[in-house]
Amino acid sequence: MKARFLRFAGVKSRACGASTVGLFLALFASTAHAQGTAEQRRACTPDVYRLCAGEIPNVRAITACLRRNRSSLSEACRVVFDQAGG
Repeated sequence: MKARFLRFAGVKSRACGASTVGLFLALFASTAHAQGTAEQRRACTPDVYRLCAGEIPNVRAITACLRRNRSSLSEACRVVFDQAGG
């Protein structure tokens, strides 16, 4: 019983993390006065996990982290930030 609960808790935690990243990207796009397309979200999601995973679920902290790590962003995500004026 306990093992089954722990497996479910792990799945729930990963789902929560993934939905948080999606929420961050949607909020990032709206705060930057730009429409966040699916392509833009796909461009930055790997960078969020690679550079800022410790900041999830704090949207402001994730945004600040990506800005701090601008030189390490993938080219695709950097283009999104450039378009958004970030």
